[in-house]
Amino acid sequence: MPESTPAPTATPAAAPAGRHAGAAAALAGTDRAGDRAGIRAALAGVDPADPRAVWRALGVAGITAGLYPDGAQPHPGRLAALLTELDARCPLGVTLSVCVQVATVAPLLAGTEGPAERARRGMLRGETVVALAVTDAAGSGSDLLDATTRVKFGAGTATLDGGKDWITNATSCDAALVLARHRESRHFTSFCWLLVPAAAPGVSTESAGRAFAGAGVGHLRFAGVALDGDAVVGRPGRALAAFARQAGVERLAGALWARAMCHRLLAGLLDWLRRRPAAEGTLWDRPAIRERYARCLVAVRQLDALCASSLASPHAVPAAATGMVLKVAAAETVDRVTTEAVRLRGADAFRDGGESQVRAEAAMFGIAGGATGAMLAGIADHADELVGDVS
Repeated sequence: MPESTPAPTATPAAAPAGRHAGAAAALAGTDRAGDRAGIRAALAGVDPADPRAVWRALGVAGITAGLYPDGAQPHPGRLAALLTELDARCPLGVTLSVCVQVATVAPLLAGTEGPAERARRGMLRGETVVALAVTDAAGSGSDLLDATTRVKFGAGTATLDGGKDWITNATSCDAALVLARHRESRHFTSFCWLLVPAAAPGVSTESAGRAFAGAGVGHLRFAGVALDGDAVVGRPGRALAAFARQAGVERLAGALWARAMCHRLLAGLLDWLRRRPAAEGTLWDRPAIRERYARCLVAVRQLDALCASSLASPHAVPAAATGMVLKVAAAETVDRVTTEAVRLRGADAFRDGGESQVRAEAAMFGIAGGATGAMLAGIADHADELVGDVS
């Protein structure tokens, strides 16, 4: 899922209740009842708008650690259950705060030593929040090779200068996993990861404003930040390769989250249409309304089908082309569902926390973690593979 992106005012995602919840489960097809029941129990009594409280509760209950049965990558089914429950009860920003950490940060820290390994253990316990600082302040978010945040290595030391913009958890993190250039050449081997304590001298943070309440979105600046040599995570030169691999998991997580959001919105919309008076019946009785709603159903079922093979796998690392297809499909499906929900609800969609505000925030699915245009260009590069033979 997304590292972070600018977005309009954050709004809580209303939790479905009663028959809303039943309709959402029916639309989703499979409830993964065991996993979801455990998550619901862990979050019972927790303020859903408090990201630290949610993160801590998931860690204390063993939910976060349980995502990684192989020790490194999240299990797709467990990840889907977590994102579905978070989407049902938390503001979008809180879900984003958790999603980035479980889908990207924790896996990138797996198999490390020293401070990085301790940070990962703290994350799994819900004690430590780590931001993913990739998008550079000086360039396009999709053009990582032009990033100007730099690290200079000395004898057992590292000095970091630069900036990262629109970073999830920036204002609330204990540390940031920072992508930095250690060589001047414009090459994928010119980058490394650094684990930078948020309280280190030379680190400053500026809030991005009201974007995604609960996500702690902000801008990080590094001015001569002096670090020990063990702040380097993994091998220098391997950072972009590791990130490219993990991007597929992030895109899968985004698709699973988008799927849950769309099911929830359609369940609530269906209930509203069936209750909304119109002439001698309700809005649901009108063929034109039913057709527009059905087109949304088709789009969501197509996203379900794209996610099905990943959900059936014990591993969450899709092929590169598959990850990009999931990313585009999720963005387009969310856009279709939220836009139609606003149109069908009319003025009611502009209530506090209504579909209009959800649509504004959900635009991130087409931007963060790879803009749709960039994804389509990548998909075209895999045309021969994706066309293939019909089997």
